[in-house]
Amino acid sequence: MQKLNIAILSYRSARFGGGQGVYVRDISYALNLIGHKVDVISGPPYPDLHKEVNLIKLPGLNLFETFSFNERFKKFLNKKNKNIYDYYEFFSVLFGGFPEPRTFGIRVKKYLEINKDYDLIIDNQSISYDILNIQKNFPFIEIIHHPITIDYKFELESSQKIKYRISRYRWYSFLKMQKKVAPKIKRIVTPSQSSKKGIINEFKCNEDNISVINNGLDTTEFSPIKDFSRNENRLITTASADVPIKGLDYTLKALKILKKDFPKIHLIVIGNIKEKGHTQRLIKELKIEDDVIFKSNLSKFQIKELYASSSVAIVSSLYEGFGYPVIEAMSCAIPLIATNISSIPELTSKYAKLIEPKNELMISSSVKEMLLDYSKYKEIAYAGRQHIIQNFNWDKIIKEYEEIILKTMKEFKNANL
Repeated sequence: MQKLNIAILSYRSARFGGGQGVYVRDISYALNLIGHKVDVISGPPYPDLHKEVNLIKLPGLNLFETFSFNERFKKFLNKKNKNIYDYYEFFSVLFGGFPEPRTFGIRVKKYLEINKDYDLIIDNQSISYDILNIQKNFPFIEIIHHPITIDYKFELESSQKIKYRISRYRWYSFLKMQKKVAPKIKRIVTPSQSSKKGIINEFKCNEDNISVINNGLDTTEFSPIKDFSRNENRLITTASADVPIKGLDYTLKALKILKKDFPKIHLIVIGNIKEKGHTQRLIKELKIEDDVIFKSNLSKFQIKELYASSSVAIVSSLYEGFGYPVIEAMSCAIPLIATNISSIPELTSKYAKLIEPKNELMISSSVKEMLLDYSKYKEIAYAGRQHIIQNFNWDKIIKEYEEIILKTMKEFKNANL
């Protein structure tokens, strides 16, 4: 395949945590390794890229860096050469919206009108109006990890309070745009069959326009650490607190149950906790404040160390378009308990203990079973690591991407003859 000049667009790419930031880092490096020149064009927060990949910063107001009105107002005032879209971004955030996908699309369209020397554009789930203009001018692939309408539905189900539901309606108002844009995109890549079904059902996209390519994982970065001290009373999970779709409540309730038989048991949560938020209140209500430890802003090596020091990993999500915590835990060869929903069975095959969602009793009984017969489940975990190495390595996955890229470029050329 000829060597290409590729731009990967990402409206935000958090360095620590968040599947989209991980995806941008990994896919850009994988394409670079096979000889393509790759630019990542990103809004803030900016990604942590490999040094071989070029980062082009497309600064927006970055208002979600803080939740202080005064600090947000300073950011707005200090922005030089403000245009109408900066005003739109500020006032949309002021009234509870999330305008970043739309305003990033506007900025990147203007950038690409001047910088036209790209052979291919890959957009990481902004699904914004201006993407359709970019699609007319470049061979174009849209990455949709999963339709965010599903997150919205779970959040509405989590509370009947009118004020909360109004706030969720405002926050997810960008979905109106995505529902209009997605069906008009000619080439979509998604990481699981479950996500493909969701895109068809939620966004009404043509099935023929959607290809499933799993996300990859560097299994040397996520691997067992030889002779590392494991704490037999330590559980580990990855979850954003106060995000209902991650199902953290049920792991916390399971921990409370387990305390009866395992008094020293505790839980590491890779993620942030919101002060005075739902999760903090639940932990206090369950009286497990001393047994839950939140860790955030971790490097991949620090995450690997936490897996090595833990006995059982838990993924209690209510939905996963593609569960990075699932394959990361399996790659580290730690026994895994995960919910039997959406993409998770696709990822785990037979190498994890799958349970019903929203069921703290099944989580607690599964943990107990594993701890009482640990050698058996450790053996399954090592077999699970081989499953991840075989099926989610970047060599395999990047070949699938190259096939889609060639097909996309050929169709674009034929359409413009």
